[in-house]
Amino acid sequence: MVSFALGDSRMIEEIIKEKTSADHLMYVSLKYTKTCDVILNLLARWKSLIEISFDAILEKRCEEGKIPCMHATPIQRIEFMKKYFAKDKAIQDVIPLYIFFKRVPDLSKTRSGEFRKNVNLKVRMTPTRVIDINMEKLGEYYDVVEAFSVEVKKIIA
Repeated sequence: MVSFALGDSRMIEEIIKEKTSADHLMYVSLKYTKTCDVILNLLARWKSLIEISFDAILEKRCEEGKIPCMHATPIQRIEFMKKYFAKDKAIQDVIPLYIFFKRVPDLSKTRSGEFRKNVNLKVRMTPTRVIDINMEKLGEYYDVVEAFSVEVKKIIA
């Protein structure tokens, strides 16, 4: 787990709050309840963590004069991240995951194995493509978000 240094920035506090909440959902709530609602809440927390982190990174680099000041729309924010952090693997890896997390609430979902070891949320991306979000997949997502969090810490610290 990544712990961010305490600072007076409100964004850093928000990042810490979202990270702590997501970690709790992953390692406590999901372990004991094993429901798709917890999975959906975890994805929402990760989405929020990534959004706040994007804002913090862009604000920091803008203040330093390393990039032009950011645009307000989410699409422009993603384009800025793709363009100005093209060589940063952790940031590039989290962008498609962030886009997926943003889409999940609006997609068709099927629950299976709730309250059991094999809890699974099936998310229908297209009529022919379904993504299974289970404990293994959440572990993969966690690794990507964790690597991103480490990079965010380096950038804004």
